[in-house]
Amino acid sequence: MSEQTPITDVVFDFCGVLLDWQTRACLEGVLPQVFVDRICADDDPCGFFHYEDRMDAGEDFADIYPDVVREHGKEVAQVFRYYIEHYGDALPRMLPGMEQLLGDLNAAGYRVWGLTNWSHETFHIAFEKYPQLERLLRGTVVSGVEKMHKPNADIYRLAERRFGLTPAGTVFFDDTARNVAGAQAVGWHAFRFSDAEQARADLHSLGCAL
Repeated sequence: MSEQTPITDVVFDFCGVLLDWQTRACLEGVLPQVFVDRICADDDPCGFFHYEDRMDAGEDFADIYPDVVREHGKEVAQVFRYYIEHYGDALPRMLPGMEQLLGDLNAAGYRVWGLTNWSHETFHIAFEKYPQLERLLRGTVVSGVEKMHKPNADIYRLAERRFGLTPAGTVFFDDTARNVAGAQAVGWHAFRFSDAEQARADLHSLGCAL
């Protein structure tokens, strides 16, 4: 049996992995709770997550906004505008243990990167609010900038070219199952993220010494 290719690069999604992303955190205390609960419901009755997905894929807010007005009315559209304009409030913290994990990976000689589905209009907020991320990551591929997005193979291949990744030597963490499957489909090691402790265990399972 051939030996496993050593891991050299570790790639992280942002929201739900490095950062706690909570739409509620932006809207609670601003809107009546019943309205917040409706907006944030899993079946997305107000389309917030659908419209944000469109922004993550590269569309501009100004182009999407008329659709929000037409499909859900001015009141919902105005709340969506508020949400995008106050996006930093939806990112209340880095997830526990993740800053330390990134630091330990860097100290151990691994190359650490970001790969996120995020709008080009709001991504800057992540580095402005959490500047340690820009210091700890060597680079980040942002879907809204590239106009390609996970789980499609093209964005993983772009990351390979840009960062000099070898698929068999790369590990990826994402909190969304389809994005994990997308990475695995192009030959990366990939794990669905739950918390920093499990991520360390997953890395150890591949022979990473931290």
